[in-house]
Amino acid sequence: MDPALVTPHPPPTFTVFTSAYNRSHTLHRVHESLRQQTCRDFEWLIVDDGSTDDTQQCVETWQRQADFPIRYLRQENQGKHVAFNRGVREARGDLFVSLDSDDACAPAALQTFKAHWEAIPPSQRHRFSGVTCLCVDQFGRPVGNRFPKDVMDSDGLEIRYRYKVSGEQWGFHRTDLLRQFPFPEVVKRRYIPEGLIWARLARLYKTRFINDALRTYFVEGPSMVHGGTPGRNAFGGRMYHLMVLNEERDFLRHAPLAFLRSAALYARSCFYLARPLPAQAADVEGLLGKALWVLALPVGFGLYWWETRHSGPA
Repeated sequence: MDPALVTPHPPPTFTVFTSAYNRSHTLHRVHESLRQQTCRDFEWLIVDDGSTDDTQQCVETWQRQADFPIRYLRQENQGKHVAFNRGVREARGDLFVSLDSDDACAPAALQTFKAHWEAIPPSQRHRFSGVTCLCVDQFGRPVGNRFPKDVMDSDGLEIRYRYKVSGEQWGFHRTDLLRQFPFPEVVKRRYIPEGLIWARLARLYKTRFINDALRTYFVEGPSMVHGGTPGRNAFGGRMYHLMVLNEERDFLRHAPLAFLRSAALYARSCFYLARPLPAQAADVEGLLGKALWVLALPVGFGLYWWETRHSGPA
C-alpha cells in the first residue's frame, strides 16, 4: 500500500510515563493498571534508566500482548530527572501523567482526569497546567489530607502553605509546559526533587484539585528515590530549599515554620557540599531570606554534624 494513503493515528490525549530502574518485580502494577483503564486514549512510555534486571524482557512481552501503545526507550543510568526530561521530549500526548514503577492507579483514573480537564472552559484552559488528585496506600488508607473542596481551582503553593494540604498527590501536567520547565541535568544519578518543577509551574499556572483518590502509593520500606543518605541528596536539596527561600517568601505569613525548616535543610545541604558560609549567605536573596537562614543555621549544622557521625557514607 502506498504510505501516502495510510491514515496516521491521531496522537493520544495522555502519555503515561514511567521511569524504571531495576523494578521488573513491581512494574507489572503499572501494566495491569493501564490494561484496566476505562479511557483508552493514551500511550505508555517507559524510559529504562539503565536497568540490569529483566525489565526489557517484561516490556517486550507486554508489547506483544497489549491493545494500547507501549513505547520502550533505554538509556544509561543517569537518574530519574534525566529520564523524566527524555520522557517529556518523546511524549506524543498533550497531557503527561507520571506513574512510578512501583505504583498503581484506579481503572477510571484517566477517564476522571479527562472529564475534569474538559470541564474547564476551553477559553480558560491556557491558564491551567493540569489536574491533581489524592492517593491511598495499598491498604486503602489516605496518604495525606483532603483538599478544602471536592473540586477546587488553585495552585500548588497556595494548597501547601495556605490550606496546609500535605501528603502524596498525583496528576498530570500539560506536556507543552513541561517542555518549558525541564529538570536541571547538571548532575547525574542524584535525586532532584520534583517539587522544584511543580513549584515553578504553580507560580504561573492554576491546577484543578479533586478529592478523588486515583493512585495507589505502595508503602514498602525505603523508597529508591528518597531512601538515600542526606549527603547523596544534598545537591537537589540545596536547589529546592534555596528556591523556597528565594521565590516563595510571599507565603511566609501562612507557614513560618515551614520556611524555617527549609532554611535549616538548605544549610544542612550546603554543609554536605562543603559550601562555605559566605557563599551560603550570598545565594539567599533579601534581608528576610538571610534572616531565616541565620536563625536556622545552628539547626542545619546540628543535623549535618549528627548525621555524618551516625549515618553511612554519602
